[in-house]
Amino acid sequence: MIKTGILNPQLNALLSRVRHTNTLVIADRGFPFWPQIETVDLSLVDDIPRVLDVLRAIRANFTIGRFYMAEEFRLNNSAAVVEQWSQAMAGAAILFEPHVEFKKRIPQAIGLIRTGDTVQYANILLESA
Repeated sequence: MIKTGILNPQLNALLSRVRHTNTLVIADRGFPFWPQIETVDLSLVDDIPRVLDVLRAIRANFTIGRFYMAEEFRLNNSAAVVEQWSQAMAGAAILFEPHVEFKKRIPQAIGLIRTGDTVQYANILLESA
């Protein structure tokens, strides 16, 4: 029985398949469903869990080369929220692009983790290093 780290077996299986330069999405509660991508739905209620909760949980065993986010994230959230996210993503490049362009990257992802996050445009595409 696993006692520490990621306890969700579906999430563990997904994470174990991510290789060098593969991508993984951590999405908010409103992110569209992509039928061709394996989705691990962790959402429970509003803001449980949040994208940053999942990010913090997986970073211990996941080497991130870069993050992609929609530039609308910075435009639709307070400076405090943007700073909190920047701190959580420290150590890897963060590339912002229009939401329409961001969504074009999704079909190539290994999987998508859905959260209960209510922050506007709270979606991250992680590229493994």
